[in-house]
Amino acid sequence: MTAGMRLQGKVFCGLALAWVMASGVGIRLAPFHELWAAGALIALLGMPHGAFDVVFARRLFGVVGAKGWALFSLLYIGLAAAVVGVWWVAPTFFLCAFLACSALHFGGDPAAGTSVLARGLYGGAVIVLPALWHGPELQQLLALVAGPASAALVAPVLGQMAALWLAGLALAAALLARTSRLAAAELAALAALSVTAPPLVAFTVYFCAMHSPRHVLRTLAGFSRLEIRNAWGMAKWPTLAVLVVLALLMVLASAAGGTALEVIDGRPGGLPIQAWAMQIIFVGLAALTLPHMVLLERARRAGLTTQP
Repeated sequence: MTAGMRLQGKVFCGLALAWVMASGVGIRLAPFHELWAAGALIALLGMPHGAFDVVFARRLFGVVGAKGWALFSLLYIGLAAAVVGVWWVAPTFFLCAFLACSALHFGGDPAAGTSVLARGLYGGAVIVLPALWHGPELQQLLALVAGPASAALVAPVLGQMAALWLAGLALAAALLARTSRLAAAELAALAALSVTAPPLVAFTVYFCAMHSPRHVLRTLAGFSRLEIRNAWGMAKWPTLAVLVVLALLMVLASAAGGTALEVIDGRPGGLPIQAWAMQIIFVGLAALTLPHMVLLERARRAGLTTQP
């Protein structure tokens, strides 16, 4: 683990502890503001790590010129569109596949040398553990993403897994502490955050303070200063596009007014724009995760990233 990743791990642990304490005394934003704060942070701090896929595309496939980038964009967007199509026709399958793939993807965060079992428990923590204390709220969020029927099937399963998952994480952290105190602290911090904080807050803190910056640090680890500057220059355009979309959504939401975010009698309560926002954030993440994972695996095999 590099010095940058060690510092980033400590920052994540500190932020997680702060949110655990805030949640313990009941401090949280109104649901409407929480949603938009999460969306803004995910777009601003979380999405840039996926924007670095253009760097891997150039280094792996030598993509240059308008024609090359147009072809790469079509393939990338085509895979993402296929995921959206699955969400449209089979929301329950989409939700299960998205959660499973996310857990697999997040399991790459811990440092090299972490066991496969510990990685699996870590990757699923922010997905499974919120069901322990925030089951109804988690089900509401899943309902906004994939519909009440899908959420009603998936959320109870997560609830049944949560206690055993937490016990496994505690054991994994204790074993990991013998070789790396920081890695064990990251595991414990993620577990505590996922259990105590509201589900959307827990995901946002994890995604923006751990997953995204760690991926960026690993991507840039072997780059020269010039390559790092060029990489940031390439990554800014996809990030700006996401921010523009989010800004337009916020304008629409402000024009519509209202602050409720809840599911009432099986239907999303409050304004439709809030359900749309949840779907855009998480269906969008799911859609982009597939091509991102494919490209990252190719980069890992080619030795272009230190991702375990």
